[in-house]
Amino acid sequence: MDFDKILEKCGNAGRYQYLMILLLGYIAFTTTVHYYSQNIIGFVPQHWCYHEKLANLSFEEIAAIYAPFGKEASCTRLDTIEGDRVTVSTEACQRWIYNYDYGFRSMNAELNWVCQNAYKARIGQSLFFLGSLMGTFTFGMLGDKIGRVRAVILANQCGFVGDFLTTYASNLVQFAIFRCISGLAATANYYLMFILVLEYLAPKLRNLAISGTLGICFCLGALVAPWLSVLAGNWRIYLTCSALLQLVVALFYFVVQESAQWLITRTNVEGAIARLKHIAHFNGQEVPASDFEAFRRHCIVKRKLSNQPEQTAGIIDLLRTPNLRKTSLLVVITFMLTSLSFNTISRNVEGLGLSPFVVFSLFAVVVPPSGFIQGLLQSRVGRKATAFLAMLCTGLLSCALGVALSTEGAQHNVTLLLAFALPMRLGISMCYTVTSQFSSELLPTCVRSRGIAAVHLAAAGASFVSPYLIHLGTKLAAAPSLILALLLMSASICVLMLPETNNRQLPITLADGEAFGKDESILSFDCWRRHDDDVPKEPAEEVRLQQLNGQAKPEAEV
Repeated sequence: MDFDKILEKCGNAGRYQYLMILLLGYIAFTTTVHYYSQNIIGFVPQHWCYHEKLANLSFEEIAAIYAPFGKEASCTRLDTIEGDRVTVSTEACQRWIYNYDYGFRSMNAELNWVCQNAYKARIGQSLFFLGSLMGTFTFGMLGDKIGRVRAVILANQCGFVGDFLTTYASNLVQFAIFRCISGLAATANYYLMFILVLEYLAPKLRNLAISGTLGICFCLGALVAPWLSVLAGNWRIYLTCSALLQLVVALFYFVVQESAQWLITRTNVEGAIARLKHIAHFNGQEVPASDFEAFRRHCIVKRKLSNQPEQTAGIIDLLRTPNLRKTSLLVVITFMLTSLSFNTISRNVEGLGLSPFVVFSLFAVVVPPSGFIQGLLQSRVGRKATAFLAMLCTGLLSCALGVALSTEGAQHNVTLLLAFALPMRLGISMCYTVTSQFSSELLPTCVRSRGIAAVHLAAAGASFVSPYLIHLGTKLAAAPSLILALLLMSASICVLMLPETNNRQLPITLADGEAFGKDESILSFDCWRRHDDDVPKEPAEEVRLQQLNGQAKPEAEV
């Protein structure tokens, strides 16, 4: 009796599974608030260089005085003000007047990280991504060493510590170090929990239940994050709230069961059975002792697979054969380009002519529709065509926006900017999620977890550039959009060179990975081929287990 069968007897769609989905939703919510906190605390409100004669004027009057200076108004220091006549000082501005958006006092405003000091916030954001890169690797390794539950809790506590310490930062060095600590949790706090939940769910809950819950919770997180900061009124209070949300995850230790499959890989079969018994009790299921004994024998037999080459395969084995090497490198490049584009578009909420709080909310609203459209497209045209179309359309929109932003008038046309920005946000959400799924399906099962960890590491490294790409828009408005268009077009070309995975038996061994999609052309889309010759979906690993089980029966009976 294999794991799926014993789990079905213990309940794979019962109360415990729905509790896990809710806890995953909470993780998705807190992850979103944590992820976007880096942007929110760095919002730059409308500001002008301080002058004593401006102290008692309204913001409209101050804006009118600085209007002739255009884009340089925020950093221009005035020497004398006599009615409509003003003279410019040669000295750098040291003090500013801020028009706080919705009354929120951001970190940039409090520490005066604007104008010549604006780069400091970008350094902190880059260190956040560097922390994410280190955290993905570190907690991925810890997940295999100390267990999924402990790794999830530790990752979230790093986020808690990092956010809490950031509230005491008063200079660039402190801010950079604390944001790096906070960034350790940026990927691992969600990714490990997702794997843990997936292992205990019935197949029927792995699509609609998870996708629907995640879509709603990601949307809620993106909606709550900006308005929580408005309610807090100050970036330090807001970060404290974000930290406390992550602190709650420590209570998961008393609710969430450790991964039974991980325990089996650690040869702790009795520990796995103890977790399964707890789940059966929670779900109100009575499982005979004979079933657990059959499962115990199955685990003993499965250990014989450890002598197979696939069980000792590593990441480097993905590069040993030509077709698998090509697929693996294309997966890495595609995910890097997509991740960089996603982080840039989703975080770029300033400069659209509206309050960044409003833009954040509008961006959040398009996330659930993107998942629905993606699901419909994938079921009809396949993974490859969905990824290609999403990247192509988003790239063309980004190119059109770049061309529009090259004219002075378009930069102040709010309707035009939103007409491009919202579809781009919807499109990049599709690009990122379909690429994530597509990548995991293309890598062979025997190295899938380690391969995906390497892919996420590369993506985190690429995202290190994102804050600087956004900052480039303050100097050259059209540059970020044109660069994003180039990135997405390049990613769409890479996708065309990958094989389709929809309605296909996925590769399990390295040999399967080398043979997978070897004779496919770049236009081999799932919607253009007949499905009557599909490979049967019988898992190859299960067939091999059955063969070994037959060979081992006499051994087990002794």
